[in-house]
Amino acid sequence: MSIVVTGASGKLGRHVVEQLLEKVPAEQVTAVVRSPEKVADLAARGVRVAVADYNAPETFDGLFAAGDKVLLISGNEFDKGRVRQHSLVIDAAKAAGVALLAYTSAPATLTATLADDHRGTERALLDSGVPYVLLRNGWYHENYTENLAPVLEHDVVVAAAGEGRISSASRADYAAAAVAVLTGEGHENATYELGGDEAWSFAEYAAELSRQTGREIAYNPVTPEQLTGILVGAGLPEPMAAMFAGVDAAIAEGQLVVDSGDLSRLAGRPTTPLAEAVTAALKD
Repeated sequence: MSIVVTGASGKLGRHVVEQLLEKVPAEQVTAVVRSPEKVADLAARGVRVAVADYNAPETFDGLFAAGDKVLLISGNEFDKGRVRQHSLVIDAAKAAGVALLAYTSAPATLTATLADDHRGTERALLDSGVPYVLLRNGWYHENYTENLAPVLEHDVVVAAAGEGRISSASRADYAAAAVAVLTGEGHENATYELGGDEAWSFAEYAAELSRQTGREIAYNPVTPEQLTGILVGAGLPEPMAAMFAGVDAAIAEGQLVVDSGDLSRLAGRPTTPLAEAVTAALKD
């Protein structure tokens, strides 16, 4: 039996593998990646590395074994049919007779276009009959704290979220929840709504940045259309820019407030405060 993590070289996947190694022997962990050189350090620690591609169904042939627990981390190729990509993994897991397949989805409250692929994947997973766990991850702190350069350059936070609030948490927090599911018992056919313990607004985010930098950083609310134009001007393709602006519109409606407490319960600790994530980002 192996614990198999797809997308293991990605930012969330690496957190998951690192935390798994604190709980189980390395030989019980399989990291599925496209580029094995990106996880050479994990291979050196005894992790099994498997090369597979969401766009190549044959690469998943024989990858899983009966009794495996699988974490399917959602892909980020929004233009390549993510439901189809995810479904080939689900099909391979079903054929192998895995014990559990956990999928990183989106909160049930999110109706933005970004959530469409997640809903489609959830339907495919439930229809497959494979024992499942839906890890409906909320937003990540790092979606903002890893993109501070333009904020600090112009001393302004720009968003189309109005006064909406977000229950974000760190990637490490979401990884801890996934590890708890993959190494624990009794999670079959469960759905977890995951978000940070404390919701915040963009005005509060700007105030926290001001406090930690000693500079006056303002919050400039814009319309979704204006934000789309700004993102296109920064080099994003228009469909992707519109999708991200749609998430901001959803935030304005409160769709990324997740108050279930599932994340801290699964992680076994409080979630990482936004202020702590800001501090870490400013040190980089």
